[in-house]
Amino acid sequence: MHSSTKNIISAVIIWLFTISGIIGILIGYEDWFLPLTCLNLVIYLILIIWNAGFNKNLLLFLLIPFSIGMITEFLGVNYGLIFGNYEYGNNLGAKIYGVPWIIGVNWAILVYCSAGLVIKIHKNIFLTSALAAMLMVLLDVVIERVAPKFDFWQFENNVVPIQNYVGWFFTAFLAHILFQKSVKVFHFKISLHIFIAILVFFTTFSFL
Repeated sequence: MHSSTKNIISAVIIWLFTISGIIGILIGYEDWFLPLTCLNLVIYLILIIWNAGFNKNLLLFLLIPFSIGMITEFLGVNYGLIFGNYEYGNNLGAKIYGVPWIIGVNWAILVYCSAGLVIKIHKNIFLTSALAAMLMVLLDVVIERVAPKFDFWQFENNVVPIQNYVGWFFTAFLAHILFQKSVKVFHFKISLHIFIAILVFFTTFSFL
C-alpha cells in the first residue's frame, strides 16, 4: 500500500477515535469510553508500526522508551522517586507493581511522536532530545489537569509537584537520547496527527 494511502487511513482512524471519545464522554458515557483508553493507545502504536512498514528494528527500539517509562513509573508509584507521590486509578487497565502496562506504551508513543516532530527542526541529537522532552512536558501539563477526574492517576493531596515536570523532562530527555541514537527515520505526519489528537482530547476536558 502506498505511503500516502497509509497516512490518510491512519489520520481517519486517529481522529475517528479521538472525536468519538470526546463526544461520548461529553454526553455522559465516560464509564464506557474511558476504560477503552488502553485500546486507543494500542491502536496508535499499531499505526506507528504499520506506517514504518512493520520495521523489526523500530519494534525493538521502542522497547527503550517503554522500559524507561515503566522503570521510572515503578520508582514513582512505589517509592515517590522522580515524579513525586502518586498512584494510578482503574481506567488504565492491568497493573504491574502498581503501574499499568499501557503507561509503558504511552511513553513509547510520546517519545516516537515528539521525536518525529522535532527531527524536522535540527539534526543535533542533544537539541532535538531537549526540544522533544519539552514538548512532552508541555503535553503533561495539560494531561495532569484531567488525569484525576478520569481516574487515570492522582498525586498526593491532589497537588502536582514541580518535581513531576522536572522528572518528566529529564526522563524524556534520556529516553530521547537513547531512542534517537537508534532510530533514524521518523514519520512526521503520523507523529503530528497522534500528538495533536492527544493534545486536543485532553485540552477539551482540562477546563470542564
